[in-house]
Amino acid sequence: MARALVLLSVVLVSLLVNQGRASENQRLFNNAVIRVQHLHQLAAKMINDFEDNLLPEDRRQLSKIFPLSFCNSDSIEAPTGKDETQKSSILKLLRISFRLIESWEFPSQTLSGTVSNSLTVGNPNQITEKLEDLKVGISVLIKGCLDGQPNMDENDSLPLPFEDFYLTMGESSVRESFRLLACFKKDMHKVETYLRVANCRRSLDS
Repeated sequence: MARALVLLSVVLVSLLVNQGRASENQRLFNNAVIRVQHLHQLAAKMINDFEDNLLPEDRRQLSKIFPLSFCNSDSIEAPTGKDETQKSSILKLLRISFRLIESWEFPSQTLSGTVSNSLTVGNPNQITEKLEDLKVGISVLIKGCLDGQPNMDENDSLPLPFEDFYLTMGESSVRESFRLLACFKKDMHKVETYLRVANCRRSLDS
């Protein structure tokens, strides 16, 4: 009888611990989604304000150029459509999101300097800090998915896309700024999508 009570106690404690971990993991996921959603909204406002300050002809020319342009992060392997994203594992989506956020650590400093003098978007100098906070949160989620297993992702050992990409284009300052803002918005949209899908998948699995 005593042995049965001990076993029951162990099982109950184990269940409570697992529930606590699941609850904390869900909180971290929700927090990451909220953070990247804020960054995506900020990116959208930044580029909208930038376009509003352009002459009509400049706006038309830039809108034609960007869809054919290359972003720094395009060299990072990532799902290219809804079906591929849905089929990707939670861990893969988290790793790609981490990689995308990491690729903006250096360009975000240029981004802050580019927009701070001409746009009123709140505190653009905090963009780098917000990205770093999100990166840390995603890193914790990745560790939770690995659950003590070694990280075998080959992409983690690859160098980041060339960090001065947006500074060496040889374009006019207007085009450089527009490309920087457009790529930032594009990548934040990607990360938001990946984290939302991963969070939804995790909720269904649990």
